[in-house]
Amino acid sequence: MSALLKICRAIDWLNTQVGKWSIWLILASTLISAINAIVRKVFDMGSNAYLELQWYLFAASFLLAAGYTFLQGEHVRIDVIAGRFTRRTQVKMEIFGGLVFLLPVCLAVIYFSWPFFMNAWVSGEMSNNSGGLIRWPVYLLIPAGFALLLLQCLSEVIKRFAYLSGKAPDPGVKSEKKSAEEELAEEIRRLAEQNPAPATK
Repeated sequence: MSALLKICRAIDWLNTQVGKWSIWLILASTLISAINAIVRKVFDMGSNAYLELQWYLFAASFLLAAGYTFLQGEHVRIDVIAGRFTRRTQVKMEIFGGLVFLLPVCLAVIYFSWPFFMNAWVSGEMSNNSGGLIRWPVYLLIPAGFALLLLQCLSEVIKRFAYLSGKAPDPGVKSEKKSAEEELAEEIRRLAEQNPAPATK
């Protein structure tokens, strides 16, 4: 189990790094969108390549960060039923859901999307739009994103087995360490309490 937990830490580190870098893709997509809109309005010129690049970057941020979202427990959950059970029962349900639903879906998407990517790679498939981009990079995002999600699924299942066997803490409990945003909000609140705004007449 200790060796498996080391693998889990490696997977968690990988998805953490990918997740942290993926946020910059949102910024890049936003900047490209803004620049493209300004150029079109001001200079009456533009290119479909910029529009497609914007879509590619958004797709990359969504697909590549799926594993990181799962790691952080920020994916969509339905706790109406699970909340009625003990934590150990909830963990067992999470293991079942991961192995029976998420893992097969990830494998199926990777299996069916890989030939899709390979065909585009070999043929050099291009967008049908005038000035459009090549298609294989965005097709590659599909198996890559689901591969990261699959790895994180395995990591979460292993951590939950370790928790049930008493060899690891509950992976569903978030760290008490505050984020930089939470620390900043608390500091602003503290300063506001120390220096209240003067009352207006």
